[in-house]
Parts: sequence; structure tokens; C-alpha cells
Amino acid sequence: MSERLFTGLTLATMAQAAGPFGLVEDGAVAVSGERIVWCGRRADLPADFRAFEPHDLGGRLVTPGMIDCHTHLVHGGDRAAEFEMRLEGASYEDIARAGGGILSTVKATRAASEAGLLASALDRADALIGEGATTLEIKSGYGLTAKAN
Repeated sequence: MSERLFTGLTLATMAQAAGPFGLVEDGAVAVSGERIVWCGRRADLPADFRAFEPHDLGGRLVTPGMIDCHTHLVHGGDRAAEFEMRLEGASYEDIARAGGGILSTVKATRAASEAGLLASALDRADALIGEGATTLEIKSGYGLTAKAN
């Protein structure tokens, strides 16, 4: 089993006692296998973990994994052009009359192949993971079935 000790880091926590904004300066994280077995101020590191293989993180911030609790990850098409329309003052009704809005995404989703939807959803999931998300709740919001209603 691999035992590692990460130091040279600042820990972000939810504990207000940790200091301003829940930050622990000069923190340490002890990992055994795939489990975090201890984290806190390096000065408080228990003796049991001092022999773990050291890894200096060079001052990086270590945070809990982010949770995206409301994603619409699986869909066809995009509505990027609507963003500019909204900036120019268009209402959602104006956008819908111009062929945009949620119905355009529903249409694109129905027209997309299952393989295409999966590939685009995986790309979006990879982007979220790259931004620190560790948990995703995925919603469709379209009420679609495998066959068009």
C-alpha cells in the first residue's frame, strides 16, 4: 500500500476555527492507499504519518472536491448565439420566435445520435472534472424518451 504525505500546501476547509475563510496555512495531508487518513496543520502531524513518502506541493491550495448539483450535461446543439441576443436586449420570447430557446435544444437533442450525445456529454464531464468537480448530478429537463413524442 502506498503511503504519501503531501506538504507545502494550504488547506481549504469548512471549519471556521481553521482561520479566516476556513484556510489552514502550512497544511499537510496524509494518504494511505486511496484514502485520506489525516489532514490539518503540518505542526500537528501525528507521529504515525511522519514516515510517509513526502511530496511538496509548492504552496498549492488543496480544496474538497466540488459538487455540481444541477447540470444539463446531455443535450444536442448549443445556444451560444442566444447569449449575444440577450446582451442586445432580446427577451426569451424574441429568441424563441427567432428559432432559439429550449425548443431548439430539444430539437437538436432529438436529432442527435445516442453515440453523439454520449461523446458530447463526456467532453462536458471532462471539462467539469478539470475545473475540480468530483460529483455531478445530471438532469435532462427535456422530458424526452428514446422515441419522439
